Amino acid sequence: MYTVTLWEFAALAAAAILVGFSKTAVSGANTVSLAIFAAVLPARESTGVLLPLLIVGDVLAVRTYRRHAHWGTLWRLFPAVAAGVVVGTVFLLWAGDSAVRTSIGAILLLMAGVTLWRRRTAARAETPAAPAVPTAPVVPAAPDTDGAGARLKAGSYGVLGGFTTMVANAGGPVMSLYLLSAGFRKLGFLGTSAWFFLIVNVAKVPFSVGLGLIDARSLLLDALLALFVVPGAFIGKACVDRINQKLFERLVIAATVLGGLQLLLR
Repeated sequence: MYTVTLWEFAALAAAAILVGFSKTAVSGANTVSLAIFAAVLPARESTGVLLPLLIVGDVLAVRTYRRHAHWGTLWRLFPAVAAGVVVGTVFLLWAGDSAVRTSIGAILLLMAGVTLWRRRTAARAETPAAPAVPTAPVVPAAPDTDGAGARLKAGSYGVLGGFTTMVANAGGPVMSLYLLSAGFRKLGFLGTSAWFFLIVNVAKVPFSVGLGLIDARSLLLDALLALFVVPGAFIGKACVDRINQKLFERLVIAATVLGGLQLLLR
């Protein structure tokens, strides 16, 4: 097994809890887990240790939100994601631990920057609410996933998501941005992303095994850490409607930036 101290294992266990929490509540929490794993373990190998834990979280998320997926969006994304995974695999074939660590740090900072930009853009778009008047119930619009522009956007996000998820298990922020920009509401967002990452992460397993990122040693550590993913998922399910989203996003972004800088300066 990897040689870790008691405090390092405690950090990995906390990160595993965040994996489960992110899958059933706030996907941004997963970037913190990524930073912790890459800081405690060799950066390249950390992606292989984290992947089975993500799959455990994906299974729990699918069990919770399986009825809310938008399959048209998923089928449109998969070809581009597959291309991104292949590009990421080629990168990992020649990249050493230093290059992977730097890449993960840069990806974390990029995702934090994009998230901040999205939040600022959304805040500027908000307008003062009109006085409440009785109106007929409004039926939520379907996600915007049709048309040439939507297909181009899906392809762009898909390739970037496939590359980042293969290299750093960091496809969550990319897909979150895509689903939010397409107009998905909370349950549709959670259901679609749950099925997306379960399918993509399972598909990544043969690539990770072939690259030597998953082996008996990593799976032994996963067997211990998986025990912490399950309670994290149940905590997320219980808290999803009670979370102060703005405060939590700020904390996640701050932790992501610190984690990214730590990896770049390590």
